[in-house]
Amino acid sequence: MEAFFDLVKDIWDFMKVRKKYWLAPLIITIVLMGSLIIFTQGSVIAPFIYSIF
Repeated sequence: MEAFFDLVKDIWDFMKVRKKYWLAPLIITIVLMGSLIIFTQGSVIAPFIYSIF
């Protein structure tokens, strides 16, 4: 878990130093979509989620 926080800190430092703040919404969207797919795989909602994409 500590490695994950180090990764998040490194990504934030990269965006702050290089002034790439426009990457934040993209990264957040990708993480949310990935977690949605992972958490709904075994549920009844899964067929509806996959039909959206």
